[in-house]
Amino acid sequence: MQAPEGVRVTGPIRERYDEILTPEALAFVAELQRRYGARRAELLAARQARQAELSAGGTLDFLAETRHIREDDSWRVAEPAPGLVDRRVEITGPTDRKMTINALNSGAKVWLADFEDANSPLWENMIEGQLNLRDALDRTIDFSQGEKRYALRPDEELATIVVRPRGWHLDEKHIEVDGRACSGSLVDFGLYFFHCAKRQLAKGKGPYFYLPKMESHLEARLWNEVFVTAQELLKIPRGTIRATVLIETYPAAFEMEEILYELREHSAGLNAGRWDYLFSVIKKFRTRGRDYLLPERNSVTMTAPFMRAYTELLVRTCHKRGAHAIGGMAAFIPSRKDPEVNATALEKVRADKTRESGDGFDGSWVAHPDLVPICREVFDGVLGDRPNQLDRKREDVNVSAADLLAVSKTPGEITEAGLRNNVDVALRYLATWMGGNGAVAIHNLMEDAATAEISRSQIWQWIHNDVRLADGPVVTKALVEGIIDEELAKISEELGERFDVELYAQATALFKEVALDDDFAEFLTLPAYARMP
Repeated sequence: MQAPEGVRVTGPIRERYDEILTPEALAFVAELQRRYGARRAELLAARQARQAELSAGGTLDFLAETRHIREDDSWRVAEPAPGLVDRRVEITGPTDRKMTINALNSGAKVWLADFEDANSPLWENMIEGQLNLRDALDRTIDFSQGEKRYALRPDEELATIVVRPRGWHLDEKHIEVDGRACSGSLVDFGLYFFHCAKRQLAKGKGPYFYLPKMESHLEARLWNEVFVTAQELLKIPRGTIRATVLIETYPAAFEMEEILYELREHSAGLNAGRWDYLFSVIKKFRTRGRDYLLPERNSVTMTAPFMRAYTELLVRTCHKRGAHAIGGMAAFIPSRKDPEVNATALEKVRADKTRESGDGFDGSWVAHPDLVPICREVFDGVLGDRPNQLDRKREDVNVSAADLLAVSKTPGEITEAGLRNNVDVALRYLATWMGGNGAVAIHNLMEDAATAEISRSQIWQWIHNDVRLADGPVVTKALVEGIIDEELAKISEELGERFDVELYAQATALFKEVALDDDFAEFLTLPAYARMP
């Protein structure tokens, strides 16, 4: 395969990969990397400096230096783009061929095509996902599984594709530019934009994105600069790109308006990325004692005071600036085999979406096609014929920094069952992730990298803060190591011949590193990716 000067592709080149990894596309990605790679590195270093300040006793607050942006009532984001005016139901999932077809056929308004938390970044997943998106836009995609064939429904309006590239912190080690691994964000964005932006425009929509894991408005500013350059290079009108930012880190919650401001000509709103947000709360204040200790993960609900503050501020901020506010994903998934489990899941999803629609969100996420109808029904009941709730300004909301930081007011306890659940889920998820699947149904919940992060970071925090279980001893490394052995034995017995000894050995070693080591891994996906071929 021919690559432009200074670019090296080290991943295997399989059938049709040359359609994505063209010299022109690689040159486009390399140009973005050369222009913005150094600034990306500076911003990642700034994250570390901010973490050091928090660990030393600092706190989070709204920024004094950007007060003028928050107090200026004159600015608004761009008008909603075609295909993003009505977003009442959005389905999320990885870009494998079957999911691509099912998501586009699901009846959802939007599909979040995920190269990040619901995806395992095997080289094959990243490149074949790009092929699947291009084939979907060309309507040439199909998939067969046994006697069953999957294809796009003809002559029907399909969900609008919105791509989530990897976060700024992740590399793509199989593509090097000038001797260094390329930014995973720029690879995912660049390859999709190069091949699919004009395809989307030809269909009356445009190249749209979800932006994950940002911690400051300066990181949003960098994305905006990337967008401007990308549009100039491909001679696409400035402002064509639209991006929704996931507010899924604790620092970003204090910079929502500034993030919208930096992206205002390209903004499509904000999303309440609730699971990564909980992980970020734990991570940022992990050494700060009991004021920032959360109870076990399944007992932390969206009605906790600090989570209510976060979501209500998000809706207020978005609608003040003419931007969409998109709700998060309920973890519960339906069962086609167990009517009781199915009824419970549907009831909990309905309650979650009822709360969000009542709070003023313009739409929400689901992770399974069977949940599209219930989410749509709930939002239909509030929206009626209106496409969104942008006219509902939520001027009654007044959230302070103290409200966002009120973690200690969260009800719940930490039990042995909760500790065991964290161990069990993390081991199952990591084994599956190492095997190439990043969205996993475990115990009737949809688990992705974000929920695995909560599981392992809670255990790290409990160990380093000498937490005593409500029904047992203090959480120590030795206690957790014993539970790991016991839970592995249970998983092995349950799976029988399906228990992959090698994958579970890798998952166990990785889990011990990210949950038990004294040094806290910033993201578990970093050492996990290093273990991948």
